[in-house]
Amino acid sequence: MPLPQLTLYRHDRRNRALITLAGEIDLESAPLVRTALERCLHDGIRTIDVDLAPVTFCDCSGLNAFLQTAQLAAEAGGTLRLHYPPPMLALLLDLTGSGFLLLGLPFEPPAPPLGDAPAATRPAPPHRHVPLVPVLSGDVR
Repeated sequence: MPLPQLTLYRHDRRNRALITLAGEIDLESAPLVRTALERCLHDGIRTIDVDLAPVTFCDCSGLNAFLQTAQLAAEAGGTLRLHYPPPMLALLLDLTGSGFLLLGLPFEPPAPPLGDAPAATRPAPPHRHVPLVPVLSGDVR
């Protein structure tokens, strides 16, 4: 069986870690992601920032790994935040409504059904985008 096409880098600063993932996150590589993130929590890290800029693909198994680890982090009094998710993951976050859990966005309840209202009176859908913010300042490698 070939090795997962994913590289993981970890940079710690006190009780905060920057995890940079590069490659593809799928059914084969999601366990590696989950293990690395859980190891941060085990090591006493309470703020985990995950830089996904170099990730080319992430499916629902990757989303599941992030959600499970975010729950563990919250139970330990910490946070896990995703930064620069690839388009597929951004779509999954939007479709599942879980962006507020992983991106630090305010929760937006689903809009009520539009029914047969004329298009001119329908409210415009909220503009959703993934915020592009620096993960950590300083010399991060």
